[in-house]
Amino acid sequence: MTDAADFTAAMRQGSRSGRRTIVVYVRQTGQADSVAGFAVSKAVGGAVVRNRVKRRLRAVMRDELPQLPRGSAVVVRALPRAAEVGFVQLASDVSDALATAVRKAALA
Repeated sequence: MTDAADFTAAMRQGSRSGRRTIVVYVRQTGQADSVAGFAVSKAVGGAVVRNRVKRRLRAVMRDELPQLPRGSAVVVRALPRAAEVGFVQLASDVSDALATAVRKAALA
């Protein structure tokens, strides 16, 4: 996901679930493929730290995306604490928050 309008739609109209390190937004788009986007602000850290967090989030979503319902648009917003935890904790937080947001989206 690269278009700002897609990010905005997912964050405003999608289901939200948060953990200590991230906030996940999930929106059903009705398209064939599921997509993911990442929002990592300067509050997380400098450029090197932000890029490390983005690489970790991409690796986590590479495994999670095929398991989502078709047509899901996911935005993962990193919180400052995401820079302080290891990969396993970050993956756990994303997985838990994603499951909760998907369940909320299915109920809506």
